[in-house]
Amino acid sequence: MDLTIVLKIAMVGILVAILHQVLAKIGRDEYGMLVVLAGVVVILMMLIPQLLNLLDTVKAMIPM
Repeated sequence: MDLTIVLKIAMVGILVAILHQVLAKIGRDEYGMLVVLAGVVVILMMLIPQLLNLLDTVKAMIPM
């Protein structure tokens, strides 16, 4: 796994946490929850190709 994907996930997490805190402070908890949900979706979209690559590697290692 590449280090850049870890750094990208960390940056998205930090950005989502900051936005959630700001929205919670001004009383927009609903929008804060939507930001968190969007952050989870973005991170999952970043991880799906990595997981598919892992599956292909495992399938190549197991002879059938």
